[in-house]
Amino acid sequence: EIPRAALTADEIAGSADFFSFGTNDLTQMTFGYSRDDSGSFLPEYVEKGILDQDPFRSIDKTGVGKLVKMGTELGRRANPGLKIGICGEHGGDPTSIYFFNEVPLDYVSCSPYRVPVARLAAAHASIGSS
Repeated sequence: EIPRAALTADEIAGSADFFSFGTNDLTQMTFGYSRDDSGSFLPEYVEKGILDQDPFRSIDKTGVGKLVKMGTELGRRANPGLKIGICGEHGGDPTSIYFFNEVPLDYVSCSPYRVPVARLAAAHASIGSS
């Protein structure tokens, strides 16, 4: 859930059975602003093209996504059998699920009400990458 963990994933992987990236908190820590406060300025950032989209709704591939990918690569290099996934709202977002399938991650976790959408998106992502 903190950027440093992704950057030092190879060191952590030696004593870990799995990684679960908490993408809500990782997004907050990477951008340096609170999800609770972001509603007051993020719509304007998106409107003015500062951001392509709300990074709390769909994974920021160039920042947070890069940390997830880097952490995954470093972790698996140090511990090839390491199971890796994410937990958080991104686990129920189809665009994010497609990205996580490309990394590739082993699982996504999300709020119960988002499970049907997540399962469908994961199936589509899996079929699309075959």
